[in-house]
Amino acid sequence: MNKEIIKFSFLFIVILLAQVLICNHIAIFNVAVPIIFIYFIIRLPISLGKGILFTLAFTMGLCVDIFADTLGVNALACTLLAAMKRPVFYAYIPKDDKTKYLTPSLSSLGVGIYCKYLITMVGLYCLMAFTIEYFNFAEVKEIVILAASSCLLTFVMLLAIDSLIIKKS
Repeated sequence: MNKEIIKFSFLFIVILLAQVLICNHIAIFNVAVPIIFIYFIIRLPISLGKGILFTLAFTMGLCVDIFADTLGVNALACTLLAAMKRPVFYAYIPKDDKTKYLTPSLSSLGVGIYCKYLITMVGLYCLMAFTIEYFNFAEVKEIVILAASSCLLTFVMLLAIDSLIIKKS
């Protein structure tokens, strides 16, 4: 278990730094923003307790909010994403004793199931974050364009990160 804690602590710090130092300054065509820090929440083990999951998700979102000056948008969206983690996971995987201790990844779930899980989680986060940020439905078209383009860019980047981690292991 100590190895797992060290691995996820390292992942937390590296992804947080990559997000605030690099990705927060990227906007492709002023619509697509890479949101790689949610990879930390997506990769946490399914067996992790809800209290720890929510605390880690909120902390990650709050850290990004502090550096991005977004007034709690990411903290709220990350906490909501953490709440949706298990239902989304079990929508694609049967709930049994074998799947209870899985850590979602390309190698543990396979390409098809992992891609469905990843695109759903990224899509949910992008939709929640941009809806919370705009906080009105007068700009529905802009929210959908921002969420869809950021979702696609983030999905591709997270898939690449996950495949690099698998190759490295």
